[in-house]
Amino acid sequence: MQNKSDLIVKLDNAGVNKSSKWLVRGVSLEVLKGQIVTLIGPNGSGKSTTAKMVLDILHLDEGSIIRNTNKMAYVPQKINIDWTLPLRVVDFMNITGQISKVQILDNLKLTGVDNLIYSDLRNLSGGEFQRVLIARAIAKNPELLVLDEPVQGVDFNGEIALYNLIKNISDRLNCGILLISHDIHFVMSSTDQVICLNGHVCCSGTPSAVAKDPAYIEIFGEHTASTLSLYKHHHDHSHSTDGSISKNV
Repeated sequence: MQNKSDLIVKLDNAGVNKSSKWLVRGVSLEVLKGQIVTLIGPNGSGKSTTAKMVLDILHLDEGSIIRNTNKMAYVPQKINIDWTLPLRVVDFMNITGQISKVQILDNLKLTGVDNLIYSDLRNLSGGEFQRVLIARAIAKNPELLVLDEPVQGVDFNGEIALYNLIKNISDRLNCGILLISHDIHFVMSSTDQVICLNGHVCCSGTPSAVAKDPAYIEIFGEHTASTLSLYKHHHDHSHSTDGSISKNV
C-alpha cells in the first residue's frame, strides 16, 4: 500500500492560459514512487502541456501543485540535433552534463544498448535512439521520469520492447513515470492509471476502465475502445535492441 511519503507530484485542478485561451484546465493527477501514469488524448488535448506543468516548465494559471522532488528527467517528443555532424552515443550522453564512463555504460546496459556506446547516432534505428534517450534521462537517477511519446517512429515489436523497458525502469529505480501516449490504441497494462485528456480530464482509471468509459467512447468511438490495448507481457521470448523477437527455449 502506498503512503504519503511515496507522493512525487500532485496537480489539483491545474490549468494553463495563453493569450486568453486555456490550453488545459481542471487537471488533477498524482504520481507516486514506482507508479506509471499514462496521459492519452487526441492531438491538442493538453498532454504535453500537462507534462510541462508537472516539470515546472509551464507555470500554473489556476489550481495548485505539490512537487516533492527536484530530481526530474524529461524525454521530449522532439530533440534538436544537427544530423549533419558525427556524434557518438558516448558523446551524446555527456551533452547536458558530465557523466562518468561507468554511469554511461550502466545506463546503456539497463536500456539494452551498451553495445552501441561508440556508434554514430545517425546509424541507430528509431528504437535504439529512443533507448539512448531514455538512458541519458535516467543517468542521474531521477525520482520522476517524464516520457513524451517514447515509441514514435518505432515499429510494433519495438513498441512492445520499449514499454517493457519502461516498466523495468520503474521497478529498478522505484521512480514515478509520467508517460504520454499519442497512440490511443496501445496502452500497456502495466500502467497503474490512464488519464484521458481533451482540454480537461475526461476520465481516468485503469486501462480497461477507461476503455469502457462513456467519455472516452464519445471522443474516440466504440471501435477504438475495443482496441485500447490491455497489453500483458509474458516472458516466453526475448527482445533484441532493434525490437525483434526470438522465442526462448
